[in-house]
Formats: sequence, C-alpha cells, structure tokens
Amino acid sequence: KDDITVKRIIFLILSLALVMTLASCGKKPDTALPPLSGEITDLASDFVEKLNTGDFAGAVEFFDTATKKELPETKLKEVWQTIEQQAGAYQNEVNKKSEEIGEANMVVITAQFEQTYLDIRFTFNQNNRIIGLFFVPGQNPTAAYEAPAYGQPANFTESEVTVSSGKWELPGTLTIPNGAGPFAAVVLVHGSGPNDRDETIGTNGTSKPFKDLAWGLANQGIAVLRYDKRTKVHGQKMATQNNFTVQEESIDDAIIAVELLQQHEHISNDHIFVLGHSLGGMLAPRIGATAPKELAGLIMLAAAARPLEDLIVEQSHYLAAVDGTVTEQEAEYIRLIEEQVAQIKSENLSPSTPPAEILNVPPAYWLDLRDYKPAELATTLELPMLILQGERDYQVTMDDFSIWQDALSSRSDVQCKSYPNLNHLFITGDKPSVPAEYEQPGNVDKTVIDDIANWIKQR
Repeated sequence: KDDITVKRIIFLILSLALVMTLASCGKKPDTALPPLSGEITDLASDFVEKLNTGDFAGAVEFFDTATKKELPETKLKEVWQTIEQQAGAYQNEVNKKSEEIGEANMVVITAQFEQTYLDIRFTFNQNNRIIGLFFVPGQNPTAAYEAPAYGQPANFTESEVTVSSGKWELPGTLTIPNGAGPFAAVVLVHGSGPNDRDETIGTNGTSKPFKDLAWGLANQGIAVLRYDKRTKVHGQKMATQNNFTVQEESIDDAIIAVELLQQHEHISNDHIFVLGHSLGGMLAPRIGATAPKELAGLIMLAAAARPLEDLIVEQSHYLAAVDGTVTEQEAEYIRLIEEQVAQIKSENLSPSTPPAEILNVPPAYWLDLRDYKPAELATTLELPMLILQGERDYQVTMDDFSIWQDALSSRSDVQCKSYPNLNHLFITGDKPSVPAEYEQPGNVDKTVIDDIANWIKQR
C-alpha cells in the first residue's frame, strides 16, 4: 500500500472510534423483539451482505432495541460508506470464527476490502440479536512470517502455557533454550491495542516483534514468556468493565506472568526481567513497583514518558501531514481528537463522563493515568533498567527518550541507548518512518537483540 492509502485507513480507524457508540455485551436479552432464527455465524454473514448491498434498513433489523437506537440506519450507512471510501470496496469474507463470552456470543469476520483487511466483530445476545459491533484492523490470513537469521528454532523449544488470574485466562508461549538451565528469563509486555503474543503488526501480519525477541533471545540462552493480551482474548467482556484501567489491561497479567516463571524448574528465580514495548514500556515502572521483590530488572523499548493523550494528538498531526497534504476531512478528525483530549485533561473529567466524549475509553482509564509520570516513578525503583529507542519512531519519539535520560542520568545501573535507523518496531530503515512501513515484512534489528542479551547477562 502507498503512504496515502495507509494514512486514510488509520484515519478511518480513528474516526470510527469517535463516531461509533458500542452497545454493552453484558446486558440481558431484549424481550421487546423476537429472537432471530439461525446460527449466529450465518446471521453475521447475512448482516455484512446487507451492508454490502446497501440494505441498511434490513441490517438494523438484526439489532436489539438499544443498539437500534445507538446505531440507527442513517448512522450505520454513514459508517459503512466511510469504510468503503477509505478502505476501498468490500471484496469478500476470508475468515470467520465464533466464541462464547458469558451470556453473550461473539463472531469475528475477517473481511477483505480493496485496500486492507478489517475484522468485523459482533456480539450477540441470547436472542441472537446484535448488541455490539466493532470495526478494527484485521490481518491477511495468508501472510507468512519470515524468521530472522538470528532466530534458529533448532536452538530452543516452545511450549504452550496459560497466564491465569481466574476468569482472565490468557494463552501464551514459553520459549526455552536448549540445555539444562536454569535460565534467565524475560516477560514481554505489549503496546496499546488488542495485541497477540507475537505483537503482530499490520494487515499483512508479517512483522512479529515479540516473536523476533523470543527467538533471538532464546538463541542467546535466555528464556522468554509471551502471551496474548487480555484485551485481545477477552475484549468483548472487558468492554463492559466501567472501571477498566491499565491495571487490568496490562499490569496484573505481567505480574502473574513473572510469578509463573518463578515456579518453573528451568528458570533462574532471581534472573527474571520484564520487557515492555510502547505502552508496556511506559507501564514498566508501575509493574516494577508491584512485582515480586526478586524481579531482576526492567527493559523499556520505545517507552512513552508523556501522557498518552498528548501522543495521540501528536501522532494525528504527523499522520495527517505525512504525504504533505492535510485534507479537510483529516483536519476535522484532528479537531475532534483535540476536542476530546481537552475533555480528558479537563478538571471536570469524572467517573460519570461518557466514554463517547473521551475517545471511547472509560473515564477511569484516563483518571488512573492522570498523575502518572513514568520517569519520576522509575527514579524511586531500586531496579536496573535498560531503555532503548528508535530515532525514526514517530509514535514514541526522542522527546520521550530525553525525558527518561534526564530523569535517570545519575543512575549507574540504568543504560539508555538510541538507534538512528530504527522505527517504533525496532526495524531498520533509511527514511522518515511512515505507516506503510508496518505493512512490509521486517524483523527486529539484530543489534537490539544483542544489546538486550548482553545487558541481561551482565546482571
């Protein structure tokens, strides 16, 4: 895809976050309307077909009463037309799966559009009516991952594990080097969004930074635990959590993952590290402040040091201008984002503020982060830290890296390093980073793997 197409798709996702009101998937079945007959997987396909043929009046008949009110025919038409204007015409359904979530059921259709793939996520109540509808970036199911030369599978074994806190079970993969051990180990903590255990990026799904890290570090004698993020595995259930914060999104599961490694016979109990990327790096100090005392250190890759809402505004401006032209539509999206970010920063933000007014995120999330200053908290931790940054990164920039450096410059147990040619994924390039990069196959640069492995071995 060219840069303009990718830019449009990203603004499409931003706009959907602003215009769509999503129904709760935990409410009781609607008794005002009769149940729909048929399998929910077939109903989901029928719904998409009605959208494709322009039968929006017929499509809303799949909704329950509340969803009809929140997403009426005119608004549904607007959303679908926006999608096809920016992602291209709908082509076909390429994959479909279903999942039971408490009293509701979810269907995910991966749909191919002319320019990209989108996952259309449905939540059905017990009457087989749609009570939740999400459009999110999808992945090309035929894309193939190419392992880096430094990640030779013959040098390690992988096993399936479960990172569990009761109702929030997360499937994961433990990569252990060949040999008797015990080994130093790393827990990988994801960036923003419903990431899988590999932190698969882009619609083509050929870049998997966490898989690169796991395979690369295992080849240097270091075990790695990675797992699917809670917002990916239990996204629909979490959408009903009004008090949702980064504690539930990332921190709790990272702590559980550390504890899981501490119980493993081939892992050195006092050589377990947490590696956070992007949001995960930003939260690393909070994880370190609550982790078991045996935690050996923190590794932060592209870690934000400024408020997330500020980065959202900054990224929006960057993406709009990346092709040299800011369209009227893009300017309007930026205005909407800035307006909602102002709400997030307002003294009037309260637990009762509607999420639709604050980027469709529960107010508890923003209130929890309001006074969080990652670099300041890091100065209070008696933990070694390694902070790495790609200088071509437009999502978390060198401004953030400078904040970390300034706050921790007096610490002999903190190492900071930036890489001129690397982007947010720590993949090399020779031009300013643009979203189209994420659609190209690439692997984490070997120098990063080496630097992390050498730092761990020195602890």
